[in-house]
Amino acid sequence: MTPEEFNTTANAIESQVGRVIVGQRDIVRQTLTTLLAGGNALLEGVPGLGKTMLVRTLAQALDCRFSRIQFTPDLMPADIVGTNILVEDANGARHFQFEPGPVFANLVLADEINRATPKTQSALLEAMQEHSVTIAKTTHRMSEPFFVLATQNPLEMEGTYPLPEAQLDRFFFKLNVSFPTTAELVQIADRTTGQDTARLQAVANGMTICEMQTLARGVPIAPHITTAAARLIRATHPDDAAAPELVKRYVRWGSSPRGMQALILAGKITALLDGRYNVALDDLRAVAAPTLRHRLILNFEAQAEGVTADQVVDDLLDKVLTVND
Repeated sequence: MTPEEFNTTANAIESQVGRVIVGQRDIVRQTLTTLLAGGNALLEGVPGLGKTMLVRTLAQALDCRFSRIQFTPDLMPADIVGTNILVEDANGARHFQFEPGPVFANLVLADEINRATPKTQSALLEAMQEHSVTIAKTTHRMSEPFFVLATQNPLEMEGTYPLPEAQLDRFFFKLNVSFPTTAELVQIADRTTGQDTARLQAVANGMTICEMQTLARGVPIAPHITTAAARLIRATHPDDAAAPELVKRYVRWGSSPRGMQALILAGKITALLDGRYNVALDDLRAVAAPTLRHRLILNFEAQAEGVTADQVVDDLLDKVLTVND
């Protein structure tokens, strides 16, 4: 696949998704970036903003298998990954056979993931990181591409279980879905309350996505850009000498090396989507917020004063990621 084919295919996917999803262009672009990076995305927003519809629409634009898991407090790990069941063959002999769970798909929607218990949430850890599931000492590989898109509601906290930091770190991006504008609300009403419904066509398949993922990893990046990204990640830790005052005051723990990997890979895909075959500093700036906002652990003082992770990231970009890099 060439960079031109990459760009054409990505634009076709975004165009198909845009026939259903009104606005939210940044969210659509960042979700596609996560898919092309082989990562997983966490969407946070109040109910009714189209989080579930987004991944359903993306699945329709791709000729890939889609699966939806509704997370509830009584959901068990076996309900997600599958289990061994006892079956009887034609000769009457009995043996155990693995019955795959809904996680065995290309695009998996983990709806309201924070409603399940930590035990059930952890069932996704291996699948998200290694693209495999281990049941009774046997490892089962997922079919590629594999992409988990999880949603959570930031308002309704009763009966929810916050995701642990180890699982948050396995999400490539955390995306905050904002409320639509007045014009977008009108367009949503026109699209969803009439008789006509958009019919989407698949413009790419799993093999195409895998080829795009391979091309993205081959995008060259200059050593000084990689060094700038490394300095940015180091500066998220309050005990680092280069950490800005905002980090030292409000951050309890900074980004892991996964943040560095996500920053570089997302920068490469951003460059390709912009029609370039090299990574610029602005590409890192564009993806810094969704890459780092869930990897910065803020302290109590930040919560008390209403300081958000996005504000800390903006300060980091101003103080650390300078135009002189």
